[in-house]
Amino acid sequence: MIDPTACPLAGGSPVAFRHGVERTSARLLTESRAVFEFGGYAIGYPWFSLLPKGDGHPVLVLPGFSASDLSTIPIRNVLKRLGYRSHGWGLGTNRGPDDALLRAMRDRLEELSARYDQMVSIVGWSLGGVYARGLARRHPELVRQVITLGSPFRSVEAARQWPAPSVPTTAVYSKRDAVVDWENAQEPAAPRRESVEVDGSHFGLGHNPAVIVVVADRLAQAPDRWRPFEPPRRLRWLFSSVD
Repeated sequence: MIDPTACPLAGGSPVAFRHGVERTSARLLTESRAVFEFGGYAIGYPWFSLLPKGDGHPVLVLPGFSASDLSTIPIRNVLKRLGYRSHGWGLGTNRGPDDALLRAMRDRLEELSARYDQMVSIVGWSLGGVYARGLARRHPELVRQVITLGSPFRSVEAARQWPAPSVPTTAVYSKRDAVVDWENAQEPAAPRRESVEVDGSHFGLGHNPAVIVVVADRLAQAPDRWRPFEPPRRLRWLFSSVD
């Protein structure tokens, strides 16, 4: 998931090689924080039950590039505990978009909506968030809201001149993300759209305690009562390091 242009072998000179090694090492060091974020998740898991309870509507969680449903187990487990019908995408490893995958995701969305006779919220991590926004753009009648986690949708949509989804959207990003440019993971300000900054690594976004708080808060909103995110008073310390 690291940008191949940052590979230390991409340059032909010793200076380019050294700079490439330094950039890659810095990124790997930053992303190693994901291990500690998982430790925070494990410690906080018993307390996640105090987060706002869900109304039972279905939530589809899409993994990032080169990841599978295994990577989204932590966040899906919390959502199930809070009362949501939380589901993985069931499509194996995310190897990038093609026509077959796009059809399969559409079928999965339609199947969940029909099974529960409700609109589906979609949480997408990294490339999964780009997919989530595409599904909401094409099928707004099936999607309740979209939450993206470190997803580089802004550059993708600008390049293809795609509009933002018409459903409520929340873009979670981290300025410490060493994989995705955080500016491309932000949602431009508009009604029923927002960006929420957390402090964490890209690989840890799916189990970062602050992310769990944001996702639980957003999903608990009634469809017709959307409001911007505000950290719960007792959990503001999770966001205290965010500028």
